Amino acid sequence: MNPTGNAPRARLALGPLLYHWPRAAIHDFYAQIVDSAADIVYLGEVVCSRRQEMHFEDWVELADLLAAHGKEVVLSAQALTEGAGDLKRVRKVVANGRHRVEANDMGAVSLLAGTAGWIAGPHLNIYNPQSLGLVMELGATRWVAPVEATRDMVRGVIAARPVETEVFAWGRLPLAFSARCFTARRFNLQKEACAFKCIDYPDGMPLNTREGEGFLAINGVQTQSALFYNLVRETGSLREAGVSILRASPQSHGTMEALQALRDACDGNGTQATGAMEGCCDGFWHGRPGLERAA
Repeated sequence: MNPTGNAPRARLALGPLLYHWPRAAIHDFYAQIVDSAADIVYLGEVVCSRRQEMHFEDWVELADLLAAHGKEVVLSAQALTEGAGDLKRVRKVVANGRHRVEANDMGAVSLLAGTAGWIAGPHLNIYNPQSLGLVMELGATRWVAPVEATRDMVRGVIAARPVETEVFAWGRLPLAFSARCFTARRFNLQKEACAFKCIDYPDGMPLNTREGEGFLAINGVQTQSALFYNLVRETGSLREAGVSILRASPQSHGTMEALQALRDACDGNGTQATGAMEGCCDGFWHGRPGLERAA
């Protein structure tokens, strides 16, 4: 990813916002993204359709604004579609007519089939060339690898099925989804009457082991890693594996700095980036437990 010879310059993507933030905070955050190192910005509600600070039309308006400032904008579809209301929202994203779409479940894939240029998101859980080939035949032109993808797996899949490839490189790892809302459960509330408690946890609710060690973060129906995943020191191995896009996930603090550190590392200015691993992990990329950090 060091722009030497004929190697293309790596691009940076900002993934969709996974948390429930107040509307004003969302607009303030993306106002900063206009001048950030991000080349690609994913927008939309991926986690929970009950979150109504931003409606579909609001996301499209924000997408148009970022596109006008030179960002490539992608609208991300919800990852867990549970009912007619969720399906209606996915249909709106697919039919937006202005921006590319990231599919995060097979329902969205079915709606996008035959439309060229959409993106196979990380929650499709594509782990082999056969699965990647299937979605490419249906029109996908970019693959976002699952967050637990290893270097060897990514290299092997791309070698068999060359395609523009994106890897999750910074932020709390989105590990799993459930029909149950864990945040609501924590307060003895029903999912349908959750009081939107997750808005009080802008980076998820920390979950510790009995020994007091950080283990997971609870984000509504989503389970995340407690530690921040950080591949800032792996830009060389990412390039060698065939990865051309690195994804950072929005957090309430440090996102702009992380994007710049990734930019510096990709461009060969690694002095600033090498000190960014404190409290982070990178185990998955090395084929180890995700919460580990390579020496």
